[in-house]
Formats: sequence, C-alpha cells, structure tokens
Amino acid sequence: MTSASLISSPARRVGELVVVEHRLRVPLDHALPGGEQIEVFAREVASVAGARSDLPLLAWFQGGPGNRADRPLNASGWLGRALEQFRVVLIDQRGTGLSSPVSRATIGGRTPQQVAERLTHFRADAIVADAEALRVALGARTWSILGQSFGGFIATSYLSRHPQSLDRALITAGLPTLSGDPDEVYRRTYAQTARRSDELFETHPGLEQLCRDVVQHLEEHDERLPTGERLTPERFQSLGIQLGSQSGFAAIAYQLESAFAPTPAGRRLSDAFLVEAGGVLSFGRNPLYAVLHESIYSDGRPTRWSAHRMRAESPEFSARTDGAFRFTGEMIFPWLFVQDPALVPFAEAAEALAEHDGWTALVDRAALGSNEVPVAAAVYLDDMFVPADLSLETASAIRGIRLDVTNRYQHDGIRQDGPAILSRLLDSLR
Repeated sequence: MTSASLISSPARRVGELVVVEHRLRVPLDHALPGGEQIEVFAREVASVAGARSDLPLLAWFQGGPGNRADRPLNASGWLGRALEQFRVVLIDQRGTGLSSPVSRATIGGRTPQQVAERLTHFRADAIVADAEALRVALGARTWSILGQSFGGFIATSYLSRHPQSLDRALITAGLPTLSGDPDEVYRRTYAQTARRSDELFETHPGLEQLCRDVVQHLEEHDERLPTGERLTPERFQSLGIQLGSQSGFAAIAYQLESAFAPTPAGRRLSDAFLVEAGGVLSFGRNPLYAVLHESIYSDGRPTRWSAHRMRAESPEFSARTDGAFRFTGEMIFPWLFVQDPALVPFAEAAEALAEHDGWTALVDRAALGSNEVPVAAAVYLDDMFVPADLSLETASAIRGIRLDVTNRYQHDGIRQDGPAILSRLLDSLR
C-alpha cells in the first residue's frame, strides 16, 4: 500500500530513460512523527528498452554528505548496468537537491543553536529512515541498495537497522569505520594525501615549484575568487581534493598550466585559473558537506575539528612551509567558515556541532555480526578518502560479506568503471 503523503508525477521520457518523480513528506525528527515535516524527493528511473513495472527496485545513495543524487541524461555508466535488471531510485538525501535543501538562504531566521539542533537530524540514521518511508510508500516489500562513499556509510547503517527490508546491499568505496573516532580516519587520510601529492609531482616535474610560486604570490597579493573572497594559500591547498579521483592528477595540472597571466602591473593569477579554482573550492552547491562532514564518523563523541587538530600533527601540510609543498584533501577546517561566503552563515552552528556530544550510534554492530542479507563491497587499497584498512576491519564485522579488493581504482571507481564494478559485485552474490 502506498502512502497518502506520496505524490508521484506521470512517467516521462528523458532520452533513453523513463522517469517518474516522487515527493514524500517525512518527519524532520523520526522520533517525533507528529512534529515538523520535510520533503524527500526521488527519481525512479528505468530504461526505455527494459521498462517493466515488475523489475525490482534498487535505491542509490550518493556520496557526500550534502550532495544531491545524479541527474541522469542517458543509460550510461553504472546506471546503465543497473537498469539491465532494476528500476533505480535516485534519492536526494535530506537537505540536498529537492529534498528540503539546506543553504545559507534557507537557514535564515534561525539562531545558530537552532540551526545546529536541526542539522543533528541530517545524518545517515535519518536518511535511512527517510528511505524506509519511501520504500513503504512505493509499495515495495523489499528493495536492493547501492551506496558509493558516504552512500556506503548509509548502506551499512541501513543494513544494520532494517535488514528485513533488503534483498541485497552493494557498497563501493564506502565501508565506514566502526570506531566512531574521526581522528583515526584523518591520520590515515593525511598520510595518503601526502603520498598522492608526491606521486603528482613525480608525474608532473616542475609542478611543485609552480605550487610554491602560487603560494608565495598569494601571500603577497590579494587575488579574488569569482564569489568575491580572497584566495588564501591554505584554500589553494584544498584543490588537492581532486587527487582522490582517477583523473585528479591531470585536472590539477591543467588548472595550474594557466595559473599566471602577465599584466601591465606584473604577474597575476589568471581569470581562467581563478574561475576553475573557485568551482572546485566553493561549498555553495553543497554546504552540508562542510557542516556535517566530521559528524559522519562520530558515534557519540564530539569531533572538535578533528581534521584541523590532526593537521597539527603533520607540519608538512603547512601552507607556508619552506620545504615540500603538500595539497590537502577531504578535510574541513574551521577557517573555511570565515573564508567561504557560502559557509559564513553556518559558522556558529558548525562550532556547536563540533562540540556536540549527543550523536546517536549509526550502526548496530551486533546486527552486522548476525547479518543474513547478501552484501558485496568494493574496497580500493589506494583510496584517499576512505582508508582501506579501516574498511577491511569493518568488513570483518559483517557476516557473509563478499569483497572485491583492488588497487585499480581511486575513490571514484564507480564513475570510471561502473558497469564492470557493479557486475562483479552482483555476480559475487549469485
């Protein structure tokens, strides 16, 4: 039986896809079903060639946090492979896309403490509860789930909370640590990011010196990003988030090849470089990524700006070091909430969340230990964002899991070789 609060659009064509849009009202706090309601949006996608109402559902959980689901234009990549045997439900996780989006505009009128309290209800446990409500509303007795990166954190939580609702669970680059300690994650990701920086500079001779030149220039000149704020040396370092992808080396090298432009007043950073850098660095499209990032690892304890604290243990990441230059990666720092206009309105709320000591447990370890749902996960040994050793430790706690462990991919393997990765995971469960 479908829910009376579910609104579904008529089916329409998008290229070679058939798309139905769903909107569902759910509680902001699932522990208070009669309280404030928010909206969850999802697209149900099938291929024109294979559109059948009897195909089972596969729910997709996007990486993040704070990123909306894919907006597909065709049946390519992992989605094309999935559509061979599923109807795929692309869920905008709460606070993203069309699911009651959170931005500097939408939090207006609330105090920082009210914003912080509200955002405690935007982690994986709430997203799982939203998905369960959507499954019921769609009339599906069970469905399969696929989670990439943070989406894998959600899938792991789902597996431990509602196994009776799942036909299978598939995870790529997203088996979370079960320790609840972000410090152990960032110690590892700093080390891996340093290795990726070294590999980048070995692959592109002269690039490290160019980075030093940019840092020195930024120390001496006021260069502005398209969003109006000054580009600082430490913000420039954050371009290293691209190193976690398969094409990251080339992306950074291409961006930096046009870093400087001659002007009558001397050498300045080029408009082309500033525009490209601004597109990578701004959190205007996904502020929740920054605001909630460290909380995705916490299981009760305050995070207290873990990445910032762990950076102090690694002086080679100083933006103004006279030694080797290092990019940073998927780390969130308190100064971002001063430097990025999209995050400034969240500054006090982010501080409150960093000190929050009431986080709920996201995963039931006992349930994972007695798991009976078919589970398969891809773990990438060189993953810069999700440490492989912690993923393998988590895998050992999940009864019956099938693993595809490889060094062939970076964190975005599903984007680079999705059909093959998904096929291997599905085949392993036959």
